[in-house]
Amino acid sequence: MFSMYLFILFFFAAPQVQEVSLEQLQANTIQNNDTLYVVNFWATWCKPCVAEMPYLEEAQKKFANNKVKVVFVSLNYTRELAVVDKFVKQKKILSTCYLLNAGTPNSWIDKVETEWSGSIPATLMYKNGKKIFFREGEFTQTELDSIIQTKIK
Repeated sequence: MFSMYLFILFFFAAPQVQEVSLEQLQANTIQNNDTLYVVNFWATWCKPCVAEMPYLEEAQKKFANNKVKVVFVSLNYTRELAVVDKFVKQKKILSTCYLLNAGTPNSWIDKVETEWSGSIPATLMYKNGKKIFFREGEFTQTELDSIIQTKIK
């Protein structure tokens, strides 16, 4: 009975995914501190995005003592907040998750990364208030761990 209560509490609790503007996202990830922010842009319909999510979750756990924070940013439509929230809960994603509400990509993508074509998955890393890494495309666990290892030093 208690486990059923926890299940209900988990699935019907307040939304895990928060809708944010680009300015709010940047304020939460481009901070002048020694934390490495790994910001991954994805969508529920993107198979490579979904495939690499467990690698990012594992990196969050593996490097938690090294001031690494993984942030997932969904590019689903804002009207799909409930869909994204349900997806994140079903996949048991524990990292911070946002749904970006910034208008059309043409209006904001260059503010994130001028080299970004718009394809996803796309990952940026920030440390000490500066972008220190950008990559379009997915990672293997080994690649991701190796890159994070070099960036936390």
